[in-house]
Amino acid sequence: MEKEYCRICGYRLGFEPWGDDGKTPTYEICPCCGVEFGNEDCTMKSIKEYRKSWIKSGCKWFDPSKRATTWSWENQQRHIPREFR
Repeated sequence: MEKEYCRICGYRLGFEPWGDDGKTPTYEICPCCGVEFGNEDCTMKSIKEYRKSWIKSGCKWFDPSKRATTWSWENQQRHIPREFR
């Protein structure tokens, strides 16, 4: 289940953005933070830099229509896979 969450923001995607093997990116876009899986999230450095930039922007949603009315960054960040925190 942890494989279904965005490495940047912890959004539950409903699919594995890095495939079953965890090594084959889909190049889909996270509706929350806007990261392209396999582009801006392929190294720990790029993950941390993208996350920092996204937070600095006010955690602006890429696709606001997907945002729950009760959304909170404090809750969602708990779902970031452990190895990418």
